[in-house]
Amino acid sequence: MLGRADVLLTSFRPAALRRLGLDAESLHARFPALCTVAIVGAPGTRADEPGHDLSYQSEAGLVPGLQMPVSLLADMAGALLASEAVLQVLAQRQRSGGGAHREVALTEAAHWLALPRQWGLTSAGALLGGGHAGYRLYPCLDGRVALAALEPHFATALAQLVGLDMPPMPDWGSAQAHQAVAAFMAQRTRAQLEQLAAAHDLPLHTLPAG
Repeated sequence: MLGRADVLLTSFRPAALRRLGLDAESLHARFPALCTVAIVGAPGTRADEPGHDLSYQSEAGLVPGLQMPVSLLADMAGALLASEAVLQVLAQRQRSGGGAHREVALTEAAHWLALPRQWGLTSAGALLGGGHAGYRLYPCLDGRVALAALEPHFATALAQLVGLDMPPMPDWGSAQAHQAVAAFMAQRTRAQLEQLAAAHDLPLHTLPAG
């Protein structure tokens, strides 16, 4: 099967692959045209460390407090990076004529997803962390509202809708802006807000209470 295959994708630790004779070096000696992509937990010399999605998200700073992650972010991002790595090795083989190898580390996938947090974009009070009154979650009469009116044309429509008259543009980080938007949302149902969003071209999504 390996003699006919283009790519072998593995998710074992390197020590296990060596015991099975399926490490990249051994395979390349036997099947020079075979490409390999190895999914590991951590990169390089740490690749034999044990771990799982929870480990990798924790290392990347994506697990605040004692709350469990809402999704398997490292695993899912790792799958995307692995599919990209498959394309990379095939493209490299097309150029060189020989098999190529790539390693995909789930810790690096988690750190990649954590970059906006590391840059401070999503920390509490930052632009995408609740500091902008047009980009945050609000309670409404029968649930919640995810509002994402960042761009000037969305923000202008939102200001007009909630009655914020602060030319030339509202200070979206001010208490006045937050209070005005919060009060507007709190007085309306999900259905009303969805109708308003459609009528005023606002990026707004409603959710059940939770």
